[in-house]
Amino acid sequence: MHDLIAQGQTLLPELQNLRRSLHADPEIGLDLPRTQAVVLAALSGLDLEVTTGEGATSVIAVLRGTHPNRPADAPAVLLRGDMDALPVTEETDEPFASTNGCMHACGHDLHTAGLVGAARLLHALRDRLVGDIVFMFQPGEEGWNGASVMIDEGVLDAAGTRVIAAFGAHVLPGPRGVVATRPGTLQAGSNTLRVTIHGRGGHGSQPQTAVDPVPALAELVTALQNMVSRRIDAFDPIALSVTQLSASDAINVIPASATLGATVRTLSDSSLDIVRTRSKQLADGIAAAHGCSAEVDFDVQYPVTVNDDDETAWAMEELRFLLGEDRVKLLEQPIMPSEDFSFVLAAVPGTYLMLGAERTDVPAERQGNNHSPFVIFDDSVLGDQAALLAHLAIERLAKAMRMS
Repeated sequence: MHDLIAQGQTLLPELQNLRRSLHADPEIGLDLPRTQAVVLAALSGLDLEVTTGEGATSVIAVLRGTHPNRPADAPAVLLRGDMDALPVTEETDEPFASTNGCMHACGHDLHTAGLVGAARLLHALRDRLVGDIVFMFQPGEEGWNGASVMIDEGVLDAAGTRVIAAFGAHVLPGPRGVVATRPGTLQAGSNTLRVTIHGRGGHGSQPQTAVDPVPALAELVTALQNMVSRRIDAFDPIALSVTQLSASDAINVIPASATLGATVRTLSDSSLDIVRTRSKQLADGIAAAHGCSAEVDFDVQYPVTVNDDDETAWAMEELRFLLGEDRVKLLEQPIMPSEDFSFVLAAVPGTYLMLGAERTDVPAERQGNNHSPFVIFDDSVLGDQAALLAHLAIERLAKAMRMS
């Protein structure tokens, strides 16, 4: 199967062109009509069963294997790539940088192009497939839960039978071409905390006649950070970042209410329960101490991303064979970013992989991390990305046949 790497490299120029066209014209959320059109054009000419979503501009493509030993009840494997961008204004020097106020700051343009590459490789090798491949091109990963929309619309059963395994890969600014993952908990669950402190508005020159919610809100910001660092088990960590603050629209007005928004990442149900309970206790207590009241909304967005132990051990061995021992690493600890592929992995066994795509031609101080307006990726990994996804699909179907 090492020839897949060489075949992936032959596709690299067109995959880079595809990625860069997507990068220059990003879209956010569940409605990505231009992105969907680009993907459909990239898949045209392949012998695929293509459907598009109703609740989102998703694309599902099913490739039927034509191996002579393909059984009537052939198994199916799912490969996934997310397509949406972020509401971030790009500040890179890339010649294909976005200028529309949105940015592929999390590498989903590479995920999409890499999945197209896997489809092309597998289509050329469909006579070696003893089952079917479901390609899941997903909108709305960045907080819109596009994975659940596609699950509800039948992506896991798109081949006519429930997929036996699911795989995906996410780029990050790590060593170029190195794959890393771990069995069990891989990524944190994502949650949102919103607190509104209600007081009584007034004139900025006469605070004694008002009940000012702003000092209470400011105190709460500090208290939430102290809670995470002082009252949470370091071996079951929580990441809480206050990212939004809102008060008066006029500088001389004490507002009647003030609001904060925070993203909260957790690695277990117990830590989720703790932060949900204690953040409300803090908000209520601090608000009361200032003569105010607190309105607390804590919403669970995405669950923890959990890799199947057996699928992950198998996938890592397969990738060591494909890429070499030095390019497959075991993550010792989970990472705190979240991912709605967690909904897929909660429904079927599978593995999510981290793929290093760090640029070596640009100084480190000029490179941001995922979600930064300065983040850049080395899209020369696209050939290998397509190859590793294709390899896992081929070999997982073969494994299923051996076990049947």
